[in-house]
Amino acid sequence: MNEYAHTLIDKFSQRNATIGVVGLGYVGLPLVRAMHAAGFRVVGFDIDPEKIEFLKAGTPYLKHLGADLTQELAASDRFTPTSDPGPLAACDGIVLCVPTPLGKHQDPDLSYVEKSTEMVASILRRGQIVSLESTSYPGTTREVCLPRLQSTGLVCGTDFFLAFSPEREAPGMQGFETRTIPRLVGGIDAASTAVASALYSAAIEKVISVESAEVAEAAKLLENIYRCVNIALVNELKPVFTDMGIDIWQVIRAASTKPFGFQPFYPGPGLGGHCIPIDPFYLTYKAKEFGHSTRFIELAGEINHRMPRYVVDRLAEALNETGKALKGANILILGIAYKPDIDDIRETPAAEIVKILYERHAAVSYHDPHVPRFPEMRRYAPVDLSSVSLTCEAIKAADAVLIVTDHKLVDYSLVARHARLIVDTRDAMKNVPASLARIVKA
Repeated sequence: MNEYAHTLIDKFSQRNATIGVVGLGYVGLPLVRAMHAAGFRVVGFDIDPEKIEFLKAGTPYLKHLGADLTQELAASDRFTPTSDPGPLAACDGIVLCVPTPLGKHQDPDLSYVEKSTEMVASILRRGQIVSLESTSYPGTTREVCLPRLQSTGLVCGTDFFLAFSPEREAPGMQGFETRTIPRLVGGIDAASTAVASALYSAAIEKVISVESAEVAEAAKLLENIYRCVNIALVNELKPVFTDMGIDIWQVIRAASTKPFGFQPFYPGPGLGGHCIPIDPFYLTYKAKEFGHSTRFIELAGEINHRMPRYVVDRLAEALNETGKALKGANILILGIAYKPDIDDIRETPAAEIVKILYERHAAVSYHDPHVPRFPEMRRYAPVDLSSVSLTCEAIKAADAVLIVTDHKLVDYSLVARHARLIVDTRDAMKNVPASLARIVKA
């Protein structure tokens, strides 16, 4: 390792460095918290001026992180929020936490990675390390980021350093935060791995260095593909067991009594969040370059993506048995966020369910204590809906209550007492005493 590497490692170990975080969303803002708590000076960059104003004012915009975080950052002289890339030039480490969505044809959209890397290249200097955290296919750091940074004439491993360290955020999951979740680090070269390890070790309790950026990139995809495939398995079994008169949730609970060789995964109305619905297709795309088809991944995606339609079909069947058509029916949806007890709506299956319900001419309302307005979403036409109060009147007015997300703040006993029909995609009613309503699992 050269002088630049030794200097950076020393600065990180002594917390005498400035860290730049590009992208202040669900990944970037928790990283800002971890780096700031470790004692670093932090520059937070985002192209969204509203986020910058929120941070300057101490106003929370990611509720699951709490109001204390933004207030603490606003009062700190070690944190600078900005939409100007200029301050990043003074940073010793720059971490890219930008989106990696899919295009219209399930192909990777790396435009955010490309643009943010080009922005960093415009201010890159000797003695900096750049780390990519955005999930992508193996080779992204080396093939997409490296050429753009080296177009400056600076050489990776000599003048600057480059690594991949996959984010492992779990919004709303209790007991885990950026500081305590083990972190993988893989560099473009050995020096980059060592410098990146020093950067993250200063703020995160356990850092594991791996052989290369590609290993770290592939590990993150494996983590998410593992979940995607196993969720698809139980989603495929759900209608099979349902037609047999068997409750899939009871089956999973029974199987979970085995102390080895089994890990429970649970069915639902579809997949949400940035990771599980999207990341596996990054590997599918890259595998084709090497002449491979990833049939297992593609089948899992197909199964999971058809669940919203299965839910609506179950709803229509349940209504039909009461003599009511789905067309013109009043449907009250409980839960719009993609998982319980947070306001995160990224890729939520509720959006697809609402779209299908509108296509089938149902009247839709929803209640979600965490999502007051139905969000605008990239792949869907705007929906003009606001969360309604969960009153006995609202429940009685619905021909069916459809549970999409099982928030703890929802009073399911109230729903049980006043609903005519409950379609439950989350087994949310399992602990509710016997109900007058008909409950259908979906």
